[in-house]
Amino acid sequence: MNNRLIIIGVVILAALYVFFSSIYVVNERDQAIVMRFGQITDVRTEPGIYFKIPTDFVDTVQVIEDRLLRYDIANMRVQVSGNAFYQVDAFLTYRISDPRLFRERATGQLSVAEARIGASLDAALRQVYGLREFSAALSDQRGQMMEETRDLIRPDLANLGIDVVDVRILRTDLDADVSATTFERMRAERLAEAALLRARGQEQAQSLRAIADRQAVEIVAAATRDAEIIRGTGDAERNRLFAAAYGQDQEFFEFYRSMESYRNALVNTGTTMILSPDSEFFRYFGSNGELPAANTDLATPIQPTAAPITAPPTNEPALDGLGIEETTIPSVTLEDGSELTPTIGTEVPTPAEEPAAAPAQ
Repeated sequence: MNNRLIIIGVVILAALYVFFSSIYVVNERDQAIVMRFGQITDVRTEPGIYFKIPTDFVDTVQVIEDRLLRYDIANMRVQVSGNAFYQVDAFLTYRISDPRLFRERATGQLSVAEARIGASLDAALRQVYGLREFSAALSDQRGQMMEETRDLIRPDLANLGIDVVDVRILRTDLDADVSATTFERMRAERLAEAALLRARGQEQAQSLRAIADRQAVEIVAAATRDAEIIRGTGDAERNRLFAAAYGQDQEFFEFYRSMESYRNALVNTGTTMILSPDSEFFRYFGSNGELPAANTDLATPIQPTAAPITAPPTNEPALDGLGIEETTIPSVTLEDGSELTPTIGTEVPTPAEEPAAAPAQ
């Protein structure tokens, strides 16, 4: 009885082993290759349950990915035309389109296929970047560069049963050495532009300063001229009045001028004077305080009239009554076509309120 149960159990186990070893399942993400003694006999790409010869000694099944796969390459140093270098990050998406060829050429191993993919992608990127100038790699040519890289890789990887779906360039940065050189060049360009603008500004400032200095000299000269004219006119009027007074009473005029001389020369001056008593300067000191007799023969009084205080006519151009010529404000034309004009000192002044008329004297 026990031997029968043992035999039945062994038969059941053998039947289960044969059953489970004769079936295999292919899901939606995989595809299967069936090999008999190492030779490919069948390829299953549709999902489902399939049968083979029991045990793995005769028929073996290798499962291969049927999804989109991705291969990344990072910090790749590539050279462009002109001996400049970039740091590039890129990735490639692919699918195993021919499992039979993939098994024959790459033994069905992704590691073997990715080594071939990495070498092909590296060579294609170097070739594409090497055909470009320094600035083209950072322009809108990136889409064209990715398409060229994909087209270069496809024929090589098609021999492995791999279909390249797309190639994408994630990052294109300047190499550390090139970045420092580029930064210094950009800095030098900006400094040169700033120096040019500063030089133009200084030139315009000197021009405006020279114009202001000339206007100041002209204003001072005009004011000095008018002052001298007014002073000369006043001196002439003073001399005329003295002459009129002297002509009316000569004796009184001499007495008055002598008193003025005594006041100016002797009072609170601390001056010691040694003169002869008979000097003409002491003419009126011996009168014992008596005034000379009044002169009854007086001339007709001369009515003083104020001479007009005006500047002589001149042909010089005058602006604002100060003899200042109008000057065109200079401007600076920048490289972008815009003009830079000074604004300080060019505003039109607001007219002040006129003072009330002074009362007539």
